[in-house]
Amino acid sequence: METPLSLLDQTIVKVENILEKKYPEFISFGQGSYTISRGSSQVMLIIRPFSNNETCVQCISHVVMGATITPELMTFLLRKNAEINWGAFGLLFDNTIVFSHSIAGANIDENELGTTIDSVAIIADHYDDEIVSLAGGKRAKDMQDL
Repeated sequence: METPLSLLDQTIVKVENILEKKYPEFISFGQGSYTISRGSSQVMLIIRPFSNNETCVQCISHVVMGATITPELMTFLLRKNAEINWGAFGLLFDNTIVFSHSIAGANIDENELGTTIDSVAIIADHYDDEIVSLAGGKRAKDMQDL
């Protein structure tokens, strides 16, 4: 299955209209990729293909970079994944700790996207200090200040 380009374009228009209304400070990187700064976190939005009649809007926040990845940290993150019923923590290839949540995009509305962005930002902002205290590293905000 391949997502039609027209469906991706429609999702991009819907998302941009919502971002302009709710988050006018957003930055567009083109091709359905955006970022929003919230608290000590940044939320990236990426519109992706999903199926022949659906798109995906991924909201992802880099929570901590440069943390020491230990069994204790991994247990902490996995337990939080079991407790938090909205999104999940993960590790990128360079061990950056992220928090992400994805939603369907073809029929996205303002409430759904706003709730997703705000939830990802709030969770990342809340847990970044706790993770740095537990495993070191730098928050996304710390990396912006360099």
